[in-house]
Amino acid sequence: MADRYIEVSLVKRDVTCTARLLDDRAPITCAAVWDSLPLAGDVYHAKYARNEIYALFPPFAATEPPLENPTITPIPGDLCYFTFAGAELGTKAYGYDREVRAGTTLVDLALFYERNNLLLNGDVGWVPGIVWGQVVDGLETMAEACNDLWRSGAAGESLSFRRA
Repeated sequence: MADRYIEVSLVKRDVTCTARLLDDRAPITCAAVWDSLPLAGDVYHAKYARNEIYALFPPFAATEPPLENPTITPIPGDLCYFTFAGAELGTKAYGYDREVRAGTTLVDLALFYERNNLLLNGDVGWVPGIVWGQVVDGLETMAEACNDLWRSGAAGESLSFRRA
């Protein structure tokens, strides 16, 4: 199979990076994401994992992917896929501007832009993610925009994933 690429963008900041899908390591997850593109949603900056931005989506795969190519220590440029029950994210401590209810499922598509990340959440413990993509171009510019997002705020900003 030929390599497949996507563009990951912070829409309002007009910053885009390119990532290669890791079809050889996470084929089920890559297929689920690829078949659902384009995807875009409100962006959030992580509170616990450190150097991470992400968007939340309703489930889009026929069945949720298994934990393939897992990590709890993502590196710069990793794209990760997480599935959460609404009860896991339903406290006000997470800062969502909409209700996240028990009984719902959410998919979290994340981009890690710098080192020293650890997927440990004080409420639920270890949170392994599926590494399904790796940024191959534009990470430095994206990291600068992510730092600006951290310091200036995410209100009104969207995170977009689309085929390159």
